[in-house]
Amino acid sequence: MTLDDLRVFVAVCRAGSLSAVARDLSCTQSAVSQHVKRLEKEVGIGLLERHPRGVVPTPAGRVLQAAAADGIGALDQALRRLGDLARGESGSVRVTTGATSVRHFMAEAIVDFRRSHPQVSLEFQTVSSSRSCFEALAAHDLDLAWITMGTPARGIELRPVVELPWVLAVRADDPLAAAPAASPADLTASAQLILPPEHSTSRGHLDDRFAELGIPRSTATGTGIADWDTAVHLAELGLGHAVVPDLPGLRGPGHPGLTLVPVPCLPPLQVGWAVRRWSALSPLARAFADTVARTCPAPGPIG
Repeated sequence: MTLDDLRVFVAVCRAGSLSAVARDLSCTQSAVSQHVKRLEKEVGIGLLERHPRGVVPTPAGRVLQAAAADGIGALDQALRRLGDLARGESGSVRVTTGATSVRHFMAEAIVDFRRSHPQVSLEFQTVSSSRSCFEALAAHDLDLAWITMGTPARGIELRPVVELPWVLAVRADDPLAAAPAASPADLTASAQLILPPEHSTSRGHLDDRFAELGIPRSTATGTGIADWDTAVHLAELGLGHAVVPDLPGLRGPGHPGLTLVPVPCLPPLQVGWAVRRWSALSPLARAFADTVARTCPAPGPIG
């Protein structure tokens, strides 16, 4: 029993004629009859009754016709959906990332992607750290994770997209606001540094560099925060100096009382995509990842 046998059988039942189906398929009536005979031989019962004006299905034939028509219809629909997926016309893209990453890095990409793929669903799962992104990517049916570059979990591939210089976010009336750059001495002398959370990838990068620069551990254990926007808000309130990446949007009109002082002694922070396997990504997921890389407004594109 083949799919072609079933397709021909359903067509014969609907047309009530072997010759009509033969004309539609541009084959002989004998070839159409062979499809039906193969089915009858396999199921062990007659499926068609021959009459002078054509054929009609037997009771057994009606059972097979109904089941085959439903199955063929569902299969044809699935094949059409697979074709849409292969062409990138429908489906979904599932992304895991931190709480503020969508706003800082993906806003333009989401708009562009929705315009070019209106039938595609974009789904975002928010987590609290790059480590959590790795775990979600490995454990769930997710396509992409936007992370701070670090040592990947086993079976995860990384693709850096942008490099973000570090800045010291201070109130506009802070004495450091007039400085052309913040030095290690400035970081050491700061009464209260606002830093990424303990055990986060970005905090690990900072702690390693602070140790190289001889910045005391007491300085490196200032106020911890859950996300960059909170750090900037605390700095605007005058509650400390926030060591943050130069994120898109920080220099805009949304932070009139904030000054960002470059910190050239700290190496840039790389952010970008993590996936289980790039070669296995769907065309849609790959298109969204490429759109983010193309439209990401952060400085220093490297990928």
